[in-house]
Amino acid sequence: MNYENLTLHTDKYQINMMYAHWKNGTHNQIRVFEAYFRKLPFGNGFAVFAGLQRVIEYIDNLHFTKQELEYLAEQEENYEPAFLEELAKLRFTGQLRCMAEGTIIFPNEPLIQVEARVFEAQLIETAILNFINYQILIATKAARIRLIAPNETLLEFGTRRAQEADAAVWGARAAYLAGFDATSNMRAGMLFKIPTKGTHAHSWVQDHATEEEAFEKFAKALPENVVLLVDTYDTLKSGVPNAIKVGEKLRKEGKQLKGIRLDSGDIAYLSRKARKMLDDAGFPEVAIIASNDLDENVIFNLKMQGAQIDTWGVGTKLITAEDNPALGGVYKVVAKKEEDHYIPTIKISGNPEKITTPGNKRVYRVINKDTGKAEGDYIAMAEEQVHGLPRIMLFDPVHVYLHKFVENYEAIELLQTIYEDGVLVYQSPTLEETKEYHKQQYQLFWDEYLRKLNPERYPVDLSQLVWDTKMNLISQHKQK
Repeated sequence: MNYENLTLHTDKYQINMMYAHWKNGTHNQIRVFEAYFRKLPFGNGFAVFAGLQRVIEYIDNLHFTKQELEYLAEQEENYEPAFLEELAKLRFTGQLRCMAEGTIIFPNEPLIQVEARVFEAQLIETAILNFINYQILIATKAARIRLIAPNETLLEFGTRRAQEADAAVWGARAAYLAGFDATSNMRAGMLFKIPTKGTHAHSWVQDHATEEEAFEKFAKALPENVVLLVDTYDTLKSGVPNAIKVGEKLRKEGKQLKGIRLDSGDIAYLSRKARKMLDDAGFPEVAIIASNDLDENVIFNLKMQGAQIDTWGVGTKLITAEDNPALGGVYKVVAKKEEDHYIPTIKISGNPEKITTPGNKRVYRVINKDTGKAEGDYIAMAEEQVHGLPRIMLFDPVHVYLHKFVENYEAIELLQTIYEDGVLVYQSPTLEETKEYHKQQYQLFWDEYLRKLNPERYPVDLSQLVWDTKMNLISQHKQK
């Protein structure tokens, strides 16, 4: 079985709709779909876009092999052989625009826009949502942790608790681009050139006659990277004192103890006591690393209690996004293309937040040149002129009486062309470049939008044309 081909990493109703389009002769018609989310995770004021690289690898390898076609031939729908022959020829031939990874993003703005044959656009929906929904969650969680611990080292330790291997690897990448310093996952390190870090387990200590012997043998084996786990038996009575003894022996050999790790107990209390013990013994340079079910909330409280931690090892709650395990991103058709023009489409719902915003659109970040800060994100039709206007009006699409005018501004287009006529035209930055780009993003936003608790809501506004188009379509459908 070929586990590498993700072409059937899709929902069955996508194949059924593809078949229905093919039967009706509409499979080559062009549609515009947008992927976005409606609600920010974790009660945060922003999210971080991630997942584009995974999408690119998926699109580049999108094709049906004999194995997939034979499986489809066995389905109860009895797809016609000619349909399967059409699938055998399928490659992505459309346009794909996307936010850059590391971009700070907000609800109800297009993150990915697909303009393609409906045959292709339907097939890729499920996989795209799967990739970005997960990676946005992890990147956003990682960003929250980085903002709480701006000066400490952050290590991603989540592999063994992740939902399977791909989640562990791509989650490690998402965490790294959003501010983490290293991962414990060796495969992620190899694939993405992420720095890797690790110490040893309690089993290493248990495997020796004494804790001191375990520490000595570990230090002898890895003299350049001695970090000792000190809580197997008693952190303050044996763990830290034995680590100090090994540190003294290393010093005589011209080596040094790099750190100790706390993985249980009252981290705030133990870290303060351990710090004093290390300092009194002449080891102020030895770092204290903490792990054990940490996230931004626990770290925030530990720091408020005066915890003396230099490095945080964050695992389960990060890699699983434990307090908000699903983003809920959606992928909706917003326009049909006929000849050389686009016909806006809309979905109307009894839930107002589920009403889609129609049209072939672009997204701009409006920067006030006087302050260098973002005034809001602005969604306009593709044909609208946004650059160089004397002023631009931003109004709240929910409370339309709330508006402001921005005059001395720069409009940065956020959706970049990734595929053009099925050809990859985007030069992916290195992961280090993406990480730096994300770091620079924060300079565009006031602190009120970035704070952990009760952040100010950042404006995501519609142009007058987009608003009028949406209202007109709602009115038309309500009159039927």
